[in-house]
Amino acid sequence: MHAEITALREEIAVLKAEQRRMACRLQESEDYRDLMNLQSAYGYYVDKAMWDKAADLFAEDGTLEIAGRGIYVGRERVRAYLTRLPEYGYGVIFNHMQLQPVIHINSECGTAKARWRTFIMIGWLGKEARWGEATYENEYSRENGKWRIAKLHGIINFYAEYDKGWHKGGIPLLRSVDGLKPDLQPSFNYEAYPEPVVAPFHYDEP
Repeated sequence: MHAEITALREEIAVLKAEQRRMACRLQESEDYRDLMNLQSAYGYYVDKAMWDKAADLFAEDGTLEIAGRGIYVGRERVRAYLTRLPEYGYGVIFNHMQLQPVIHINSECGTAKARWRTFIMIGWLGKEARWGEATYENEYSRENGKWRIAKLHGIINFYAEYDKGWHKGGIPLLRSVDGLKPDLQPSFNYEAYPEPVVAPFHYDEP
């Protein structure tokens, strides 16, 4: 009888451990889905110049750094940066597709890191049209139960004129935003194509 009770207790312990493991896997799966939706939502808002909605996806102390223009610290500073970008309207294309994610999540701590690629199409009717591509190395945090962007770092790999193509060379990066100085200097200095640039990886192996 004692042996049967011992075996039963061991079986219950194994089942409880398995239950905890499955609960962790479930939380990680839900977090992965939420992070995919968060970053994709950012891309859709940027496409249509919905800058306030895009800024609301950032953590209260979140940061933004794009194209080596310096770092903007805090959600409202992110909002100030975004609202200085072009407006959406007739004859405007401003697509930023969020692709190829590699995501690492610490569900227990409520933090995550992810690498993305964005394919860019921008243009103004009768004026200019450009291709672009960038790598994002982002961080995320769970804030009041919801995932938010803690750090968005966009490293531009190239901009090129649509009609000429990248084989004719790239367009130098714009290094500043009119009337809005960054809070911190860029993480590192670089120039886009034809100069080679490799965005730092947050991981050694996927």
